[in-house]
Amino acid sequence: TTFQDGGEEVEDGAVYNVTLKKVQIQQAANKGARWLGGEGDQLPPEHTVRQYETSKIRAIKAGTLEKLVENLLTAFGDADFSYISIFLATYRAFASPRAVLELLLDRFGNLETSSNGEVANLNSLESEMVLRAEIASVLRAWLDQCSEDFREPPDYMCLLKLLDYLKNNMPNSDMESRVQNLLKQFQNQEVEAVDGFCSTSSNGLVDGEELEISNPEEFSSFQDHVVAEQLTYMDVMLFRRVVPYHCLGSIWSQRDKKENKNLAPTIRATITQFNAVTKCVISTILGTRELKIQQRAKIIEKWINIAHECRILKNFSSLRAIISALQSNSIYRLKTTWMFVSKDVLLMYEELSEIFSDHDNYLTSRELLMKEATSKFANLDSSEKENQKKSQKRLQLQKNKGVMQGTVPYLGTFLTDLIMLDTALQDYVEGGLINFEKRRREFEVIAQIKLLQSSCNSYCLIPDQKFIQWFRRQRHLTEEESYKLSREAEAAADTNILSPKSQKSMVKRISTLFLGTDVFTPPKEQPPKSSPVGGSSGESTDSASVSSCEFNHSETEDVCVTPVSSPEDPLKKVQLRPLHAAGRPKTLAQGSCSDKGCSSKGSTSDPGSGSDSGSLPSRDSGSVPGSAPRVLPVYNRQSEGSCIIRVSMDGLHDSVYKSILITNQDRIPDVTQRALLKHNLEPDAVEDYELVQVISEDKELVFPRDANVFYGMNSHVNFDFILRKKA
Repeated sequence: TTFQDGGEEVEDGAVYNVTLKKVQIQQAANKGARWLGGEGDQLPPEHTVRQYETSKIRAIKAGTLEKLVENLLTAFGDADFSYISIFLATYRAFASPRAVLELLLDRFGNLETSSNGEVANLNSLESEMVLRAEIASVLRAWLDQCSEDFREPPDYMCLLKLLDYLKNNMPNSDMESRVQNLLKQFQNQEVEAVDGFCSTSSNGLVDGEELEISNPEEFSSFQDHVVAEQLTYMDVMLFRRVVPYHCLGSIWSQRDKKENKNLAPTIRATITQFNAVTKCVISTILGTRELKIQQRAKIIEKWINIAHECRILKNFSSLRAIISALQSNSIYRLKTTWMFVSKDVLLMYEELSEIFSDHDNYLTSRELLMKEATSKFANLDSSEKENQKKSQKRLQLQKNKGVMQGTVPYLGTFLTDLIMLDTALQDYVEGGLINFEKRRREFEVIAQIKLLQSSCNSYCLIPDQKFIQWFRRQRHLTEEESYKLSREAEAAADTNILSPKSQKSMVKRISTLFLGTDVFTPPKEQPPKSSPVGGSSGESTDSASVSSCEFNHSETEDVCVTPVSSPEDPLKKVQLRPLHAAGRPKTLAQGSCSDKGCSSKGSTSDPGSGSDSGSLPSRDSGSVPGSAPRVLPVYNRQSEGSCIIRVSMDGLHDSVYKSILITNQDRIPDVTQRALLKHNLEPDAVEDYELVQVISEDKELVFPRDANVFYGMNSHVNFDFILRKKA
């Protein structure tokens, strides 16, 4: 089989990509070979005649909503077999379920005979039956893949409309009974609140219980594998409930608007759980002042071992949450405590951290995730013999149980990719047609999420109510509290630890182990700023501000996310510069943000920033053979006259950035207006703002009124900008 590009076909309201598919359908002996009595499959190629058939594959590239809906009925005839799945997974970005259903049923599914006796757009009973079968096929796929689209309490208008259509056109069919059952199911289910998922909200507490700081002895009583299994159980329950279209960049980026406070509750619940794990790690390590250094080090070791158990269970969400907490400033700065962590455990921590290295756009974690997405068990490799033995022993125990494992991903990577796609590709093309090529690219990411959700059905985990209640009871420390406790713990360690001589020996031993040198220089600590931060125990997890790096469109209502930089052991890492306060716990956010601190050199970035390679998912699935994807603009690199910059607002929104696509034709007023729109501010106020690029901590590049941003910007530093109100 060979493919050949057939160009484009333009119709009224639609543009199609055409691919010619050439397939060999028969091989026979030529005339001379037949005279000799030879058979075609027994002869060399020069004595045979091959017959080929060329078929045309049409894939819609752009079109009006009417054409896109009509194409649902003709896609199979055009050999575009993935179109229905792509449309159903992404149409919420440009249309509502009601609009699509009305077009499908009223315009294309109206089989009633008109007053003059003519059947609309049909010439025969046969074509009517074909059309009815095509509509039934689309509706069946819709109910199979996206039944949540019809959950519209309390009226369920779309479901009732569909049921009415089926009663009139397909009475007593299996689909009619199925829709009736779905309607009853929705009506009987209680409407779940935004925080109605497994979370650390006080709503999950038994009457009379209060939030409390973790008791080290109680935490130590839970076995490492039990903690990992329970965290995985909670993550699986949440991830399986994620509605894939909520992840689309055009939808997720709108969550900071006031009217969208309940948007994408399934993603918010997943993020809340991630933050709860990270904050639980910090609270158990710092929450008890009376702990001795060795006891605190044991708790750190326990969390590293739990992270390793999460790796065995292929739970990359809680794994990253734990690593993020251990890399947070308040834990990382405990230099003396880290000296008491055993060598083997530190090496294990370093290997786990390397999974989330930001090198080459987080290539390691991406490849590992796809490699293990559908594998039965984790593929564990360790450079340390002791860790390798331990890993293989635990893995063998899992295999002996005979139960396959799923894979729980770190959802932030997918959200970042989808937001980058939404930023880089236009929603509409020339003529006001919907850009469906963009939806095909987005579907490649959505398909990965669905595949992983399906794999989660392989888990067989039983909830441990004792641990879950303990987990929900934990009072989370605010950033100021964790930083204060971290300083107190380190100060106590400095006064009570070994003699100066033995302390110097300990530092030298650790330095030699990790740095290959006899000199160890601990990182400088930075005092917290006085600006308020969110994330206190009394607040909702949606009220705190975000740290940088995760998901390009961000908001001030989210908890911070870790920008896992070059993950190495804490004695080897360079200084992390916090956003609001040194000691900010870097936890998962529902968005991304940036400020001057993140823009300075040495700052870290996540896949959302695209600062390494900016690569996006390859076009392997759901695409038309023979069509090559174009190079997309990325963050921190100018390419083919375009790039992506990050713009934060000075003052009120200084912790939030938005990703903006600019070209070599854009000048200051254009970019300023788009930035104001992205931040939900009045776009007419362009004259009141100035745009500056952050060069370093003490340097900024101020642009003249009509400057060309693309050519005027400094391309040798991060593409981080600030929109500041003029004095």
